[in-house]
Amino acid sequence: MKNSFTTRDLAYIAMGVALIAVCSWISVPMTIPFTMQTFAVCLVTALFGLRRGMWTVLCYILLGAVGAPVFSGFKGGIGALLGTTGGYIVGFLFTALIVGLAVEKFGRSLPVLIVSMVLGILVCYAFGTTWFMVVYARKTGPIGLGTALGWCVFPYLLPDAVKIALASVLTMRLYPLLQREVKAA
Repeated sequence: MKNSFTTRDLAYIAMGVALIAVCSWISVPMTIPFTMQTFAVCLVTALFGLRRGMWTVLCYILLGAVGAPVFSGFKGGIGALLGTTGGYIVGFLFTALIVGLAVEKFGRSLPVLIVSMVLGILVCYAFGTTWFMVVYARKTGPIGLGTALGWCVFPYLLPDAVKIALASVLTMRLYPLLQREVKAA
């Protein structure tokens, strides 16, 4: 793995951070806001690969942590990360790791993309829901796993399936174009 970043790497990472931020602003308020962030994390990592994808998500999280309003509802700051939904944002790192490792090891076929994105989002759900339960218990009182899943996971299964399908199809269409651009440069 390279130790330094090229200008192209930095440009991809910056574009990816911008895409995730814009997708976080597309938000429907719920217990856990419905956003397009998971779509963007899956798409960016599938297109850019493990290294660029992980750095994109990390930069996005760090940008939000220092106060830039890149999270849903135009929120930013360490308080947003430490709140009830912060675990899902941190969970994006796991999603990027799983999708990135899968495309690096197995390529970008449709089955690889779909399976890796499903696994990545499931791990994000697990991490985020656990975080939600801990923070919610400290603020309001303990809740059961069934309640947490009812608030934080079940309503998002179908929308996330659509986002996975969209990210997979877009990756299949855009990756060859991205490769042509790289070869032409």
